[in-house]
Amino acid sequence: MAHDPDPAMMAAPEALARFLETRNEAMLWSVFSDSDDVTILENFPPHLFRGRAGVSRWRELMAEHVGKLEQLRHAFGPAQDYGETEDQAFFTLPTAWTGLRDGMPFTEHGGWSFLMAREEQGWRIRAYAWAVTSFT
Repeated sequence: MAHDPDPAMMAAPEALARFLETRNEAMLWSVFSDSDDVTILENFPPHLFRGRAGVSRWRELMAEHVGKLEQLRHAFGPAQDYGETEDQAFFTLPTAWTGLRDGMPFTEHGGWSFLMAREEQGWRIRAYAWAVTSFT
């Protein structure tokens, strides 16, 4: 059994991060599970987004949220707490975000926990939670 997410499993988190950097919604195609119980926990209101309607609302609010930022870039650290079953995988990615807010540079560190689902189209995000650990 693997001890880290493989490139196919990392494709969805990478595409999600690229959406945040570019606000290109085409990046989100096939990122989230087809399941009706997709769950997102974020650090902006309303914080909890569930189901297809929740993902749609998250997309709208996230585009607005990152639209206030410039030069946004991410860097993932090595995956932590990896576990995989037949059709699911869980891992946490230490993540650093850098960019400009109101013309001022910032760095945000956090942890991004993912529950991935193996579907016909490949590994897709069934749930994620973001937690900021520092902001400068």
